[in-house]
Amino acid sequence: MTTPILRVARPTDNLPALLRFYCDGLGLQVLTSFAAHNGFDGVMLGHPHAPYHLEFTHQPGHAVGRAPTTDNLLVFYLPDAAEWPAAVQRMLAAGFAPVSAYNPYWDQQGRTFEDPDGYRVVLQQAVWTL
Repeated sequence: MTTPILRVARPTDNLPALLRFYCDGLGLQVLTSFAAHNGFDGVMLGHPHAPYHLEFTHQPGHAVGRAPTTDNLLVFYLPDAAEWPAAVQRMLAAGFAPVSAYNPYWDQQGRTFEDPDGYRVVLQQAVWTL
C-alpha cells in the first residue's frame, strides 16, 4: 500500500515573507516552485522524504488577507529532547518571537509562532499518539 501524501495549500499576499518564516525559521526546504502558472505563482515546502508538504500560492492582483482566527494552527510534534529546543532556537535566530497560544494547551509543552499572514505554527515537544 502506498502512503498518502498530505498537501496543505493556501494563498498568501507575500510569498517572500513566508519563505523566510517557513525556510529560515522552521527549516523547511523548497521542494519546487512555479511562476505564472495559470495566473499563479507558488512554492511547495517540506522535507524531501516527509509524507507532507505545504503549498503557498499568490495570484497577482488578488488580495487574500490574514488568517481568519488566531486558532488556525499547524502543529509539528518534535519529541526528541535535542530537536525541539533546536527548532525553537532556529525560529528565534530568524527573528520570530513566540506568541501566546489562543488555546493555552499548546503553551504547556510547546511554543507557538505566527507567520506573516497571521497563521500559527506550534512546535510541540511531545510524541503524538492516538
